Amino acid sequence: MKKIILSGVQGRMGQVLQAQIAADPKLTVVAGIDQHPEITAAFPVYATPAELTEAADVVIDFSHHSVVPDLVKACVEKNLPLVVATTGLDNDTKAMLQVASNVIPIFVSANMSLGINVLIKALQAISPALEADFNMEIVEKHHNQKKDAPSGTALLLADAINDTLAEPKTYIYGRHGLELDNPLSELGLHAVRGGTIPGEHTVIYTGPDEIIELKHTALSRDIFANGALKAAVFLADQPAGMYDMQDLLNQA
Repeated sequence: MKKIILSGVQGRMGQVLQAQIAADPKLTVVAGIDQHPEITAAFPVYATPAELTEAADVVIDFSHHSVVPDLVKACVEKNLPLVVATTGLDNDTKAMLQVASNVIPIFVSANMSLGINVLIKALQAISPALEADFNMEIVEKHHNQKKDAPSGTALLLADAINDTLAEPKTYIYGRHGLELDNPLSELGLHAVRGGTIPGEHTVIYTGPDEIIELKHTALSRDIFANGALKAAVFLADQPAGMYDMQDLLNQA
């Protein structure tokens, strides 16, 4: 049985993870971390990661980017593998994760959906062939409580495209007030916020007289929890290093 610590245990994703773990006899939650530690739970809940005393196989983090640095420090000190699904990480935190991966296994993905990560493979396959003639745009839609824009997933998709191109594109975040010619050298990212949309991402390639669209729609948060749990089970048995969803898919 894999013992899991949940960071952000009372958040939307934390609650979805609790439900999925409770339904899996091979998984159990041994502790949680949350800014509201007074909640009633079947396991201890701490306000900070430094307070953790429980042994575990892996930590899953769906919290806030400001929490991640302290969580990384605690995981290194306690030798806990860490799955980071929190988005909006700054460059300092990303560098910190890279350094920590020399000591513990760390799995980072801006989107834990298996479908999104298969989409990434498709984008990497077709983008080089379209680079010379097609404009490329990404439109993402999320619920009205999402804090970051563009989404971490939109940036993940954009980076996946750019990594395959002979001439990487410049990101443009919306075009209000910009008088530009929209050259092929740009990649536009556009954010929509409203209602309870779990997540929708559309990659649009527009060339002379033809359009290609690849779209992924999340119908519930269950897909992110499912992917995070697969990542956690995978990571618990890995040596120190940096991992992502492509490593998980390549193992399948």
